[in-house]
Amino acid sequence: MTRVLSCIQPTGDVHLGNYLGALRNWVIGQHEKDAFHGIVDLHALTITDTPGVVGRSSLELAAMLFAVGLDPDVATVFVQSHVTEHSVLGWMMECTVSFGELSRMTQFKDKSAKREHDFVSAGLFTYPALQAADILLYDTDEVPVGEDQRQHVEITRDIALRFNHRFGDVFVLPKAVMPKAGARVMDLQDPTSKMSKSSGSDAGLINMLDEPSVILKKFKRAVTDSDTEVLFDREQKPGISNLLEILSACTGEAPEALAGTYTQYGPLKTDTGEAVIELLRPIQARYHELMTDRGELQSLLRKGAGKARTVAAATLARATTAVGMLPA
Repeated sequence: MTRVLSCIQPTGDVHLGNYLGALRNWVIGQHEKDAFHGIVDLHALTITDTPGVVGRSSLELAAMLFAVGLDPDVATVFVQSHVTEHSVLGWMMECTVSFGELSRMTQFKDKSAKREHDFVSAGLFTYPALQAADILLYDTDEVPVGEDQRQHVEITRDIALRFNHRFGDVFVLPKAVMPKAGARVMDLQDPTSKMSKSSGSDAGLINMLDEPSVILKKFKRAVTDSDTEVLFDREQKPGISNLLEILSACTGEAPEALAGTYTQYGPLKTDTGEAVIELLRPIQARYHELMTDRGELQSLLRKGAGKARTVAAATLARATTAVGMLPA
């Protein structure tokens, strides 16, 4: 069975765009492929300097992943730092990639430029080496990525090829694949921009744990246009089209068909808000149930870490044996 790896950083709250655009496909995909999903808390250290934040965020994110439908008996859901092989292989990958290759990574250039007058972690520079370890540890066949992450899979392949050339055939070469298209969810206040937690305001952002009254208020205040025609046209009517796409994702009906059932913007906003509330209701209930039973939640994570460690330990053993390191 094809093995697929998707990881997520425990930074910021999960929002509706994350769920409809990606996480819902993770839930479907766990039954189609051998799915590994890592909560990459070590990567989060590149931007975290406050005690307690990473652990709390990791637990909350784990609860959300299980709440949306990832099954610990089907998918392997784990916290990166619980599998120590990531750190060991990460160092080996740092010693296999060149300074020049890391310095050409677009994301490092972009992120370091944004923090020009702030502290820039060396981990931000070597991030791709640890990310390569994340991928290679699990004999990953496919890594679903957007265009902005494709470079990370390419450098992972380059590192694996160099290691295999030096020490023998150790690593499976992963390939970047475009994930199944999820719903396109745009900011409710700026429907030309994707819904994002990096937005300056949360007025256009629907967090997965928003109260029903908050969700409804945000949808009622969603930006549309001065026209009155309900039409699905992303270019000419981005606000209305965004509402129709969200409603479509909740109901399963095509946005074009839904557009024909409305003659006013108000009812569309209300119906979309209420559909989102109903979509999120069972997810929120399961999330809160897990968060009030930390024992069960941590048991699920230990189970995932055990499954992940079995695969990771075998891969790391192959790598250290190939290099000729002294066995413990």
